[in-house]
Amino acid sequence: MSSVHEVDLLTIGAGGAAYPASFLLARAGLRVVMVDPKGVISGNCLAEGCVPSKAVREVAAQLARQRGFASRGLPGKISVDYPAIVAHKDRVQTERYNQHARELSELPALHLVAGRARFLDSHTVVVEGDRGEERYRARNIIVASGSDIVRPDFPGADLFLDSRDFFALKPTLIERPASLIIVGGGYIGLETASIFRALGTEVTLIERGPHVLSGMDTAMVQELCGLLDPGIRILANATVLKAEKTESGLALHYRIGGGPPEVVRGERGMVAVGRRPVIPEGFHAIGGETSSRGVVADLSCQTSIPHIYATGDVNGIAPLFHAAVRQSLVAAHNILARGRIVDAFDPLAVPFTVFTLPEAAWVGLTPDEARRRGVPFVAARYDFAEDSRAQIMGETGGGISLLFEAGSLRVLGGTIVGIDAAALVGELGLAVAGRLTARDLANFPDQHPMASEGLGKAARTLV
Repeated sequence: MSSVHEVDLLTIGAGGAAYPASFLLARAGLRVVMVDPKGVISGNCLAEGCVPSKAVREVAAQLARQRGFASRGLPGKISVDYPAIVAHKDRVQTERYNQHARELSELPALHLVAGRARFLDSHTVVVEGDRGEERYRARNIIVASGSDIVRPDFPGADLFLDSRDFFALKPTLIERPASLIIVGGGYIGLETASIFRALGTEVTLIERGPHVLSGMDTAMVQELCGLLDPGIRILANATVLKAEKTESGLALHYRIGGGPPEVVRGERGMVAVGRRPVIPEGFHAIGGETSSRGVVADLSCQTSIPHIYATGDVNGIAPLFHAAVRQSLVAAHNILARGRIVDAFDPLAVPFTVFTLPEAAWVGLTPDEARRRGVPFVAARYDFAEDSRAQIMGETGGGISLLFEAGSLRVLGGTIVGIDAAALVGELGLAVAGRLTARDLANFPDQHPMASEGLGKAARTLV
């Protein structure tokens, strides 16, 4: 039998849900081991998600912006070199992998082990990797195993790529397709549609529901869809029947509602129908509780086993990288307090952005959610048509919609569609987290000429 390594903390995973806690506890003098099959500090965000996709997206956004300037008679024409864009994406990923490796090398109390982890008991984890089988006994465990791509099972689905093929380091797709069929109208599918349409690809998006971005605020989605490139062909209420290979690429057979079968053709296809939590092997056997959303954890990130925490995508509370980082720190603070609950995660203070062109973002309560909860609110609005920065950039669609608690006018949340939405939602999120009021927003002198001025201008309509 192999020897057992004694550690204070073991994390299953080495992404954003794991390494913030690992770094903090290692610096506090605890013995920490991170276990990850990739053998590098990287969750899906860096490996195939938010970082590489936004590296491609920002190039597409600059191209779209330049086209906007050209339409107003300003000079400048940009050609699309997709292999160069992929090379840029790869450089960014490689730079961040190297950065994480340097950070790891500076912490002698922290070790990263390449391998797959499984629970033997509630304190013992077996790791199978290149070094064979090793056992670790941990005082505390953080399950940070993330999520994985869901692949649909329609006939011919194997002909379609997924986000990993588009955005992983040295991806499968290295040439821009002339036409692209995307199955799935969630944020990954719609972002990819927006990116490739800006790069000149003919895009058709298939969504089985009545509209894209199901589950997001209705008014925000409607406003965003009205601003997307009309060249993105969206087929809603569509049932995929089958896909087949053709001489020029792919043919996807589908049906709209109860109508007759139809066909759309494209050079390439992508499936983007969601992600599922990755539950470590043996977790159920030791009494770990799960649901359809993932590992059950409360807002202290504790699971049904008090010394085992679950952070990030695996618990399904807020499947976003920055939420995973915050949850990781919550778990670390509670571990340092020897299991006493001294910190908790606030899901309403987490901003979310759909990185389409243009963007849409929200934080806290949206109008739909406030109505579902029966929360009385008053709303304020600022249209980007009035905004100096939006006018400068020629991107005057959309605006800021804010929600305030009736009576106190405390900031409950809001949605932003249009220019700089991803940047503005952070300031709004801080207002939600800090329980600020409309008067606080109204009195803050946001910079001119920036779109953030709209937060104060919207608030000043109420105070």
